[in-house]
Amino acid sequence: MVAFFGVYPLIYSFLGGVAEFEAFLPQTETMIAVFYFGLFAMSFDFISGYTGYLSFGHAAFYGAGGYFVVLVASGKIPLLPAGTPFMVSLLLAGVLAALLAVVIGSVSFRLSGVYFAMITLGFAQVLYVLMRDWDYLGSNPRDGVSVSNSLHPEGFEIGVPFVDALNFAIGPLRGDELDLLFLDLGATEVSYYMVGLVVLVCYLAMQRMVHSPFGRVLVAIRENEERARAVGYDTFRYKLAAFAASGFFAGIAGGLFAGYRRSVTPDNSLYFLVSGDALLASIIGGFGTLAGPLYGRLFDRSIREFLSKTGGGGGLLPLLRDYVPAGVLETPILNGMTVGQGIETFLNGHAALYLGVVFVMFVLYVPGGLLGALRDRLGGTVAKQLPAYLARFKR
Repeated sequence: MVAFFGVYPLIYSFLGGVAEFEAFLPQTETMIAVFYFGLFAMSFDFISGYTGYLSFGHAAFYGAGGYFVVLVASGKIPLLPAGTPFMVSLLLAGVLAALLAVVIGSVSFRLSGVYFAMITLGFAQVLYVLMRDWDYLGSNPRDGVSVSNSLHPEGFEIGVPFVDALNFAIGPLRGDELDLLFLDLGATEVSYYMVGLVVLVCYLAMQRMVHSPFGRVLVAIRENEERARAVGYDTFRYKLAAFAASGFFAGIAGGLFAGYRRSVTPDNSLYFLVSGDALLASIIGGFGTLAGPLYGRLFDRSIREFLSKTGGGGGLLPLLRDYVPAGVLETPILNGMTVGQGIETFLNGHAALYLGVVFVMFVLYVPGGLLGALRDRLGGTVAKQLPAYLARFKR
């Protein structure tokens, strides 16, 4: 992903500048969305994949982080002026989400199984309804809140607070450009790398936690909580700590989402289907792999974009319209329906339908997900097994 902008033109040139190649690659804006939502999906996997407790209300932390960042920038949070650096508000958004997770977890972890999933969903829906109907947010809170151009005319900056040379603004309209030595990045590319940098730091932090003694206890809880409790671990406190950490990173993800888009609504941050998307990414990428949900989200968005109605990255539908011969498109196939009409009927706007079919296939035939299947193939984690696997071909 770091080499995305270098690999893209190389492959494009290798194929002789074939414009149709773009149909098979996601747009840069899509990749940025994959980053911040992938972080949210990883935070979901941190608690659900490593303890076995499915948090169906995880969107509460994602939305809390997003709303906090936008409200700080709008000057609606006491003691925090509208000019508060984005990195400060982003960190505080994570802390707020972690505190919210402690409150919700203190009640929810007294239950298990489907009851835990349902009570977390209930808490999230309470927060969703509250933010949707809270008049303090604006005249029409159902439409969400956005950052006023007068209060915050520039994009949110990622970097070292109060050091202008080490800060770069993100956003599709107000992002910074970078022209330094051999680097010539536009606003979109700068946003891609800065958002990706935050996600990378968060991923490494979660990875360190997973491979610490704390993480080993979480895995023990997932495998057999009664035995973990029997050997002396206070499983309630471990689960609560993991839930708080998960909420923290979910809040960071929500803050990145709101900072990049400069707005947030109840439906795109707090609604229960947002947690459903994280679950989908985790299953496709691989539960209990941490990095898997990021690749699961990339797979999800790539399929949706390729099969989208307008083909944002080129897409299958525009390709068929342009390259299937007119005679074939006009050929009747059933009850007067032509091939062209059939293509429109079965492809136009049905990306979610085919993604659902793919999801079912993953559940049935690739239960370990993309990364899980790769690890099974290699016999361990990619980082440990790939060097030895490649060495076989040198002999």
